[in-house]
Amino acid sequence: MKVHECVSFMLIEYDSVLLEKRSEIRETDVGVINIPGGHIEGDESQAQALFREVSEELNVSPKSYKYLCSLYHPTSELQLIHYYVVDSWSGAISAQEAESVHWYPLLSAPVSIEADKLALAEFFRVGQYL
Repeated sequence: MKVHECVSFMLIEYDSVLLEKRSEIRETDVGVINIPGGHIEGDESQAQALFREVSEELNVSPKSYKYLCSLYHPTSELQLIHYYVVDSWSGAISAQEAESVHWYPLLSAPVSIEADKLALAEFFRVGQYL
């Protein structure tokens, strides 16, 4: 089975994380609340995909980001999601592809995807070192 590489990004502000509610017309994970992200295209690097996806999804540009972890997410395809923490950005956040985006407390972020739950746990485990 082909592995589809993706990037996901946790915008962190104070003790909150920005999550999206996926559109009802998406191909995978329809209507769930998750950490935003998307597929790496062609010969893009992870960093290039991160900048493109943050802009496409939220209409902002990362100013400061750090790699967190990589996790598999089986859907109709097998995804390998590379998670990043973005703690500084320029621009005003607005949902571009998701149904909506909202800030949630890190301690009670209502993510539906198991890989996102594990990424949040990893942030709690090592985030202070990033």
